[in-house]
Amino acid sequence: MTDTNSIGLHESSASQLAEKLNHLLANYQIFYMNVRGYHWNVRGPHFFELHNKFEELYTDLLTKVDEVAERILTLGHKPVHAYSDYIGMTQIQEDKNVQDGEACVRGILKGYQTLIELQREVLALASDADDEGTAAQAGDYIREQEKTVWMLNAYLG
Repeated sequence: MTDTNSIGLHESSASQLAEKLNHLLANYQIFYMNVRGYHWNVRGPHFFELHNKFEELYTDLLTKVDEVAERILTLGHKPVHAYSDYIGMTQIQEDKNVQDGEACVRGILKGYQTLIELQREVLALASDADDEGTAAQAGDYIREQEKTVWMLNAYLG
């Protein structure tokens, strides 16, 4: 009897990765809702520009939510799917009733910083487990989000 799962990873490694990915998923879900709220509620002279940008960002975040959940399933585990679970697992806090465009952008920057940090942890764990699929996914997300962070910082001046 082997202790590997259906994709050839050691079950203990897959379990650790799934747990870490579930924490990442929780953070993505709360961050997604924050950005959605910024999109709905932003006010001010940069409304049109920010409203469109926030839609672009939350659409991408929603895609990543699905991809992270599917990676957990690929590892042979179940993704958490209740907001009550997300609230207990997330490092990103809900950001309610924010209307100022600059405050919204700062909230997005803070969220991405948290995601990048968590994804680096996932990447390290995946590399140690020889899990190329999870490592590639995390690496791609980090690269994209680092560029977004740079651009948002440039926007703020």
